[in-house]
Amino acid sequence: MKDDILTYREMCDTEKVQTLQRGMNYRLNPPYSVILMSQRSNAPYNDVILDDNMTIVYEGHDAPRKSSEPDLKAVDQPYYTKTGRLTQNGLFANAVKRVRKGGSPESVKVYEKLFSGVWSFKGIFHVIDYELSLLQGRHVFKFRLRLSSEITNGEQTRLRARSRIIPTEIKKEVWKRDGGKCTICGKKDELHFDHVIPYSKGGSSITADNVRILCARHNLSKSDKIE
Repeated sequence: MKDDILTYREMCDTEKVQTLQRGMNYRLNPPYSVILMSQRSNAPYNDVILDDNMTIVYEGHDAPRKSSEPDLKAVDQPYYTKTGRLTQNGLFANAVKRVRKGGSPESVKVYEKLFSGVWSFKGIFHVIDYELSLLQGRHVFKFRLRLSSEITNGEQTRLRARSRIIPTEIKKEVWKRDGGKCTICGKKDELHFDHVIPYSKGGSSITADNVRILCARHNLSKSDKIE
């Protein structure tokens, strides 16, 4: 469920894998891909949620650390491996090229690292575009992902006035304020970021006053009601 709060182990179990060592996972499960992102100051890549709170600009990844290159941040991000196979960058770029030819966009589940050991499921997005950007003398991939509910047949629909994405800084503020536990019963597992006034009834995602942490039981019992 979107806005679930997960440990690393819970995230892996959700995706039915032993480990998620890569940030980019093209077709991790046949129907969709998985991306791990971070906006933390020490993150290795520059991932950004745009001001519309519906679009992610996700930076591609460098060559694997086993590469013979002495400084991977000094060379272009690769499209192909040295054996000629597509890298994760190449796989996602090819998915965009299919969209440009009229194909359906790739569905991607996006997880964001909030704190060490604390992840949040941001929702299902579509990869709609990419470009190669020149950054400090090298080329890096910049993939653009849009919330899937905002895409119809590969075309952008009218942007909604309010966003369903809860911004990262709001989630961090709420996590600290609520002590990482359900605000009703104090439970510390199966947690979820919840809108006090539901989005469907006009509630905002961009203020901590309208966001709280609930456990799965209390989140489901609330449903779409205003308390």
